[in-house]
Amino acid sequence: MKIRVSAVQYHLHTIQSIEQFTKQCEHYIKTAQEYGSEFVLFPEFFTTQLLSIGSDHGANLTINELPGFTEQYRELFTGFAKDTGMHIIGGTHVINRDGKLYNVAHLFYPDGRIEEQAKLHITPTEVHEWNMTAGDGLAVFDTEKGKIAILTCYDIEFPEIVRMAKAKGADVIFCPSCTDDRHGFHRVRYTSHARAIENQVYVVLTGTVGALPTVDFMRANFGQAAVITPNDIPFPPQGLLSEGELNNDMIVTADLDLSLLYEVREKGSVTTWRDRRVDLYPDWEKSNI
Repeated sequence: MKIRVSAVQYHLHTIQSIEQFTKQCEHYIKTAQEYGSEFVLFPEFFTTQLLSIGSDHGANLTINELPGFTEQYRELFTGFAKDTGMHIIGGTHVINRDGKLYNVAHLFYPDGRIEEQAKLHITPTEVHEWNMTAGDGLAVFDTEKGKIAILTCYDIEFPEIVRMAKAKGADVIFCPSCTDDRHGFHRVRYTSHARAIENQVYVVLTGTVGALPTVDFMRANFGQAAVITPNDIPFPPQGLLSEGELNNDMIVTADLDLSLLYEVREKGSVTTWRDRRVDLYPDWEKSNI
């Protein structure tokens, strides 16, 4: 079975209205639809662009006010998914739950359902500057094209959580990210390759590009989308099906062949999933997860 995926290098820039946000998102959605994509991934924190609108009195908005846009965001992306028939991983959006801020990835199904995956590992900036709270559970989502997981940016840097997702049956990990410099970008990129090799899964990655001069901690962005594979003979030698151009406003698209994953897990040059040493470290497949 094959899945066509698109990943958006979302260009952050100052806007004056939610209508401008809607039109920019619609542009990417329609582009992915024209390519025949079944899944489309937006980056982490892309909805912070809404903060650049400012208040009615011209004051800068802070991260604490971003949850005020939640209903408009959910309604907009639910409509996109219904209208196009695509599964949309709507990046992440900050929500307020019981007085705490969470960085939450949203999966919008074509039938109108919405699923959530809170970011599980919170960076020091998110903790100290934005007072974010970490999520407390990993979900794997059933779709008509198989099982997927959504792990946000810093999450992909932790091998255990991706192994748990694979143990729960995920063949594709979608990773929305947001990094402000080369160091952060390469941490996420390199570990995405490692997770694909370790677990013999696909990783679909993207990040924000551009700048929001009036939004704290979103003034610099360094990003690139990539569709990453295991490193074995059925796949490209560098483990890359597709990648964007660094820091450009664009969308990348590729076909994921799930049958190739099953093939390499069974008889690849290496069989990393099958050969894990469960006598030496926890077997997530049998653990209570």
